[in-house]
Amino acid sequence: MGAWAVFLPLLGSFVAGVFGKPIGDRGARLFTILCMVLATCAAETELYRVLSLHQEISYPLARWFALDSFAVDWKLRFDTLSAVMVGMVTFVSTFIHIYSVGYMAHEPKRVARFFSYLSLFTFAMLMLVTADNLVQLFFGWEGVGLASYLLIGYWYEKPSACAAAIKAFVVNRIGDLFFAVGIALLFYVFGSVSFGDIFAHVADHAGDRFTLFGAPHHALEIVALLLFIGATGKSAQLGLHVWLPDAMEGPTPVSALIHAATMVTAGVFLMARMSPLLSVTPVTLTIITVVGGATALFAATVGCVQNDIKRVIAYSTCSQLGYMFVAAGVDVYQASIFHLITHAFFKALLFLGAGSVIHAVSDEQDIRRMGGLWRKIPFTYAVMWVGSLALAGIFPFAGFYSKDAIIEAAYAHGGFSGMWGYVCGVAAAFLTAFYSWRLLFLVFHGPSRVDPKVAPHVHESPLVMTAPLGVLAVGAVIAGFMLREDFLGLPTFWAGSIVNGEAGRAALEGMERLPGLISYLPTIVALAGIALAYFMYQVAPTVPAALARAFPPVYRFLLNKWYFDELYDFLFVRPAMGLARLLWQVGDMTIIDGVPNGLASLVDDSSSQVSRLQTGSVAIYAFSMLIGLVLLVTLYLFLR
Repeated sequence: MGAWAVFLPLLGSFVAGVFGKPIGDRGARLFTILCMVLATCAAETELYRVLSLHQEISYPLARWFALDSFAVDWKLRFDTLSAVMVGMVTFVSTFIHIYSVGYMAHEPKRVARFFSYLSLFTFAMLMLVTADNLVQLFFGWEGVGLASYLLIGYWYEKPSACAAAIKAFVVNRIGDLFFAVGIALLFYVFGSVSFGDIFAHVADHAGDRFTLFGAPHHALEIVALLLFIGATGKSAQLGLHVWLPDAMEGPTPVSALIHAATMVTAGVFLMARMSPLLSVTPVTLTIITVVGGATALFAATVGCVQNDIKRVIAYSTCSQLGYMFVAAGVDVYQASIFHLITHAFFKALLFLGAGSVIHAVSDEQDIRRMGGLWRKIPFTYAVMWVGSLALAGIFPFAGFYSKDAIIEAAYAHGGFSGMWGYVCGVAAAFLTAFYSWRLLFLVFHGPSRVDPKVAPHVHESPLVMTAPLGVLAVGAVIAGFMLREDFLGLPTFWAGSIVNGEAGRAALEGMERLPGLISYLPTIVALAGIALAYFMYQVAPTVPAALARAFPPVYRFLLNKWYFDELYDFLFVRPAMGLARLLWQVGDMTIIDGVPNGLASLVDDSSSQVSRLQTGSVAIYAFSMLIGLVLLVTLYLFLR
């Protein structure tokens, strides 16, 4: 059943992509959705088997390649971690496929290509999470990068979409380079890329050293850091996050798939998969915690001033990914996967809910041009409330259990990194609640600011769009309560697929003995954030503009996303373009093309001058012969 769960989406992608014209859009939609439904059934069945047996199930497929003693096999690995991820990815992706039928109904171009890309994206993610070795994982890793490029740039006639697709592709290549070097060093140290071989010999290589820049360094720390940088690109951590907001140029179902179930969660999965290695690299874990906490706080501050409904939710994704990396950094990988699963439900719900709003107001995405929509689209309004409550971590919604578990784990871990993660987590919880309710109040409450030409036509989305919203809303309500005991309370649940170091085990135990205020503080600050948003956007709606006028540098700093794009443009883009222009105009046109072209021009000019001597006059020819004879005689007399 596990192989069916992985390869059915590939079959759907192939049929929709290759035979999309003969079977038509309707046929492509139906076939890809059927493949996804069957894949989901197979995935949930396989998850049940894995949890029942409490052991790994493997599906050998074929030998990929062999070079001397280095051999890589295609093999599907279903342990608890993989099975949980496969179940989540197929489930969420299925409902995104169904939702897309309604959302893309008025797309003028053929949508068979769109559904083919969605299924290809799902297959690549499934191949990533079921990989049995790092090379196979890298295949899925690059697959989701390719599929994201195709989907973000789906509306290729828009320059902004093309630029966003290229940006996502290029930025991810930076992280992927470090990841590839990390894989190479792992093979150098362990002589294998298989997870089983690597994890079984971590203790044997704990003391290995690399000599870099004339000094010895801990080999596993270097490898772990390289793997983390690779994860930073895919999971949009601070520094390599700049592609994520621009990815909103793709259709809304693409945003939901990228941000909820695939791609951005790949880095979090990699950290959990490599937990036996990371647990013996305390320096790298500290770096992961610091970067994760900074990402959570940074993205939350930027989300407070964004005006595009999808970009607000995109920055919330970036912030929540920071939480997940904080959990990995404090060696409690279970909490990061727990939040990954609950986040998949409420983030897919929020993006698809935003798509329903956009659909209702004729593709408008600026929340300043909305308002008062709750009466016209009440179901979308209700599910957006559910998603926002889960995102803000309000009891009893899913985010309450998973986000609070991460904040508690950081506090229980202690030390500088633990306190950094806790403080950033609490501060981000306040800001998350604030910008979530800012969005709700501006979109659904207050006076209507909808274009008068559009306002009479605002309506609720069709059933094919609202039904997936309803299912995801149920998950956003109950997932946290249902999964908490298994994910965090039962040591046997993960059956060795996640390994905690001594610090992680201590943090898990310490989470049960925290002071009451420490556990309640995230909820208290979240409620304060909601109250502040209510005051600023309902009670005194002139306050936000007044604050922007009073502190223009701060407002511009946040509105321009801390000027990361401008900084990178100055440091990297412009110098690279200048160098490319120099190589083109001087190296290519002047030297490479200039030398042969110059010689060709010289020959052409010389032949033109010589051809002028061919006048057809016998007198001129005789005179020329006489001059030549005189020159020959003169040379003979002087050289004799």
